[in-house]
Amino acid sequence: MLNIKTGMEKWFKRTGEKVIYFVHYVGEMSILMAQTILLIPVRPMKRYRILEQARKTGISSFPIVSLIALFTGMILALQMAYQMQKLSSEIYIANLVAVALTRELAPVLTALIVAGRIGAAITAEIGTMTVTEQIDALETLATNPVKYLVVPRFLSLALMLPVLTVYADLIGILGGFLICVYKLNIGAQMYINMTIDALVVKDVVTGLIKTVFFGMIIALVGCYEGLKAKGGAEGVGRATTVSVVNSFILIIATDCFFTALFYFVFER
Repeated sequence: MLNIKTGMEKWFKRTGEKVIYFVHYVGEMSILMAQTILLIPVRPMKRYRILEQARKTGISSFPIVSLIALFTGMILALQMAYQMQKLSSEIYIANLVAVALTRELAPVLTALIVAGRIGAAITAEIGTMTVTEQIDALETLATNPVKYLVVPRFLSLALMLPVLTVYADLIGILGGFLICVYKLNIGAQMYINMTIDALVVKDVVTGLIKTVFFGMIIALVGCYEGLKAKGGAEGVGRATTVSVVNSFILIIATDCFFTALFYFVFER
């Protein structure tokens, strides 16, 4: 009886600690988001810092996004061909590839790629500045660290992730095109016509709306973990790992929320 009581006490203690950590984390993230949004219009607005972050986020991510999107489109077409051939409906693969990519796969996969690549880099960079007391030096010089470090990354990711997603949409559709035309012997013009007929503005817009929020999540989580890093090099590594994991979880949760929202608002 005593062992059962002790076990339950430990379970409630662990559960309570996790709940407190979650509430504390959400609260501090919300405060950081509010500070960031409020500081966006505050001068000085150094556009070159935003452009520099946009270059790191966008242009340097094009090669890996191209590779992932192309293979995703090819794999999607091959997997659908397996079932569609049984129904003699291979022609509809173009429709399915286009809609699946623009609404779900391209936005989510692009966000996960950027979170793993750019989000980790943001946390490592800011975390190093934190443990080496460079953040304290900025405050000593009357420079707001949120304005100087977080706002440019927040804006650049919110702007560049939709651009990367549109690019991933096109490359993914190209991957499906290569499989359908050169493997399944579907006419090139037929594939293009079916893709255009299947897509509507709503499909593309709903995917792009998600990516704006994905970009905000990646920037806020990366900066938050970097600003809270402590414990030297080991602490920076730990913060980077937590940043990537939390970004992945929040991206998937946000995608689920918006998918349900769009379905019940626009599809019914």
